[in-house]
Amino acid sequence: MIKNMLGIGPKVDLGELINNGATILDVRSRGEYAGGHVKGSLNIPLDQLSDQLKKLKSKEHPVITCCASGMRSASAKGYLKAQGYTNVHNGGSWLSLRRYAK
Repeated sequence: MIKNMLGIGPKVDLGELINNGATILDVRSRGEYAGGHVKGSLNIPLDQLSDQLKKLKSKEHPVITCCASGMRSASAKGYLKAQGYTNVHNGGSWLSLRRYAK
């Protein structure tokens, strides 16, 4: 349980999740997002996430959070989990996720 809380649990195949329709949620600022992002990702800055949850699909739909380094995306994952989202993964840096973009 503690390992899962710290994100040390079993590794998930992010590429497979993305290929199966997971939402990539980029929580960087609008300006950062405009400077480059994963094709098809959804941009909701971390400080606006609570007001824009309706933009996400169901609470069971897979969501992969990303940002510049992985810090804000980890915060976003924790927030979504606290709001009842059950299938949330921290993808870390958007640069590491763009290899999965089609």
